[in-house]
Amino acid sequence: MTAVITGMGLFSPVGRGVEATFDALTSGKSGLTRPPEGHPARESLEVAGLLPPVDPRTVASGPETKVLDRIVVLALLTAADALADAGIEVGRDVDPGRIGVIVGGVGGMSTLESQVIARAARGRAAVSPYLLTGILANMPSARIAITHGIRGYSSSVGTACASGAQSVADAVRLIRAGEADVVLCGASEAPLFPTFCDTFGNARALARGWDDPTEASRPFDTRRNGFVLAEGAALLVLERAEHAAARGARVYAEVAGYGATTDAYHPTAPRPDGAGAAECMRRALASGGVTAADVGYVNAHGTSTKLGDIAETVALAEVFGAGGVPVSSTKALTGHLLGASGVVEAAACALALGRGLLPPTYHLDDPDPDCPADHIRAEPRATRTDFALTNSFGFGGQNVSLLLRRTDAAGPAVARPGR
Repeated sequence: MTAVITGMGLFSPVGRGVEATFDALTSGKSGLTRPPEGHPARESLEVAGLLPPVDPRTVASGPETKVLDRIVVLALLTAADALADAGIEVGRDVDPGRIGVIVGGVGGMSTLESQVIARAARGRAAVSPYLLTGILANMPSARIAITHGIRGYSSSVGTACASGAQSVADAVRLIRAGEADVVLCGASEAPLFPTFCDTFGNARALARGWDDPTEASRPFDTRRNGFVLAEGAALLVLERAEHAAARGARVYAEVAGYGATTDAYHPTAPRPDGAGAAECMRRALASGGVTAADVGYVNAHGTSTKLGDIAETVALAEVFGAGGVPVSSTKALTGHLLGASGVVEAAACALALGRGLLPPTYHLDDPDPDCPADHIRAEPRATRTDFALTNSFGFGGQNVSLLLRRTDAAGPAVARPGR
C-alpha cells in the first residue's frame, strides 16, 4: 500500500505553516537570534532558534493548561494545523480506530528540571502532581489522541535527533501493513532550558562567537564551529493513497520508502566511514524500488558540526558518487530542532518536489574541502525531479532516511499498485 502526505503542521523558528516555511527556506529568512532578556536559556546560549510565545489556552482548557509542558502545547498546535491542512475531521473523514498518532522527541525535560529545582528549594510539597504527565515522552501522542478522539495505534519514538523521521517511517510501516488509513506522525521538541543547553555548551558543541546570530549555523562551511539549538514541532498527515483518493484529498508527495540502521559505534559520534548512514540510504532506495540515479535531491542532516558533516559527505559519496546528487541543509536557517528537524526537512523535500525548487544551504561561503559535493548554495535551484531523500542521524548511531516521490500536488491521490 502507498503512503502519501495530505497534511502538514509546521512550526519552526522560520515560521508557522506550509507557505511561511517554504518561503523562508527558499528566500534565506533565518530563524536564528539571541535569546532575549528573561529567556530561561539566555545565560546558556549565545544563539538559538526560538518560537514566539504560545498560550496553552489556545490548544487546551481547564487548570491543566498551567502545567502542560511546551512539547505538548506545540504538538497539539501542529496536530490541529496538520489535520486542518489535510481536511480531516476524525469520525467524519476517517474511522477513529483507523487513524494513529506517533510523536517523537526527547520528552518534557524542562518540566523535570523545574520540579527538581522546586523540590530542592521548598521540599516535597512543592512537587506538582502533574509532574509525571509533564515529562512522559508519550504525552504529546496521548494528548493529541484525547483531543481528537483518535483510537488507533499510538506511540512515541525516542531515537534522539532521528525521532521525527523514525515516526514517519513507522507510520509508513503501519499503512503498508494495512493497520491504519491515516497516521499523524512527527516530533515536538522544546529543549531551550538551562540544563539541557549547558550540557551541549560544556561539550563545546554549540556555535559561538558570531556577531550576527543569523550566520551561526553553517553546514559544510569551513567557518562552522558548532550547531545552533532550536525548538519547534512538525507533524505530517500520512494517508493510505486509496483512502486519500476516495475523499479527493490534495497530495503533497508520496513517502515512497524509508531506511533505518544503527552505527553500533559510539554514543554520540558518527562512524567516520559513513557505513551506517550509507546503508540507511540504500535501504530507503530499495524500500522505494528505485536506484541512486533516480534521486535528484538530498536534504542532508547537515547540523554544522565537522565530524557529522564529513561523515555524511562520505556516506553520500558512497551511495551517489562524489558530487553525484544535489545536496543542501536547511538547518542553516532553522537551526537544529532535534527530532523535529527531520519532519520539517521531509516537508521541505515534499514541497521542493512539487514546486520544482530546491532550497539551498545558506551561509555556505567557503565549502569544507573535506565535504566535496554538489552543494546548492546561496540561491534555490530550479530543478524538476521525481525523487528526493532526507537524512536524519541521532545520538546512539540512529540513522533514518526517508525517500519522497513527486506526485500531482494539484490533483487527488493516486494509489500505486504493489506498494
